[in-house]
Amino acid sequence: MRLVLLGPPGAGKGTQAAILTEKLGVPHISTGDLFRANIGEGTALGKEAKEYMDAGKLVPTDVTARMVKARLEEADAKDGFLLDGFPRTVEQAEILEGFLEEFGTKLDAVVNYQVSEDVVVERMLARGRADDNEATIRTRLQVYRDETAPLIEHYGDQIVSITAEGTVEEINARTLEALGR
Repeated sequence: MRLVLLGPPGAGKGTQAAILTEKLGVPHISTGDLFRANIGEGTALGKEAKEYMDAGKLVPTDVTARMVKARLEEADAKDGFLLDGFPRTVEQAEILEGFLEEFGTKLDAVVNYQVSEDVVVERMLARGRADDNEATIRTRLQVYRDETAPLIEHYGDQIVSITAEGTVEEINARTLEALGR
């Protein structure tokens, strides 16, 4: 199964991905993990990404896309994957579609975890991270809405919307049911 996971920060994508990767037998590919792995291993792409990050800049789509493509070409991702953090824009979605076409495959679904802003704020404040205050969280949510709303429109009927409120188990059961598993 080839899935893209969408949802605002605090929607529980990482938590659901950990459960889904085990139940579906496919790797969870998170762009954050890819950056850390490439930088940690000192790969050419990692060095390139680190230069941008050290300068306080966003890593360009081109660099992120090349990391994602390299990861999708690994043996464990041949039969499926859960992509988390990529694509974030329509441009990236089109790049991903190009990769999948090159590989002779396509996405099975785009899972969109929906959660109210108040629940997200509550969850993120509960994590107790220094950079998580209500104003910062609400700004991040606005950025997410601005960037991701066009993605939801782009994917159209491939979107599988899941209410991401309730227990982890309830959300996972909803996800698996929606995916026909």
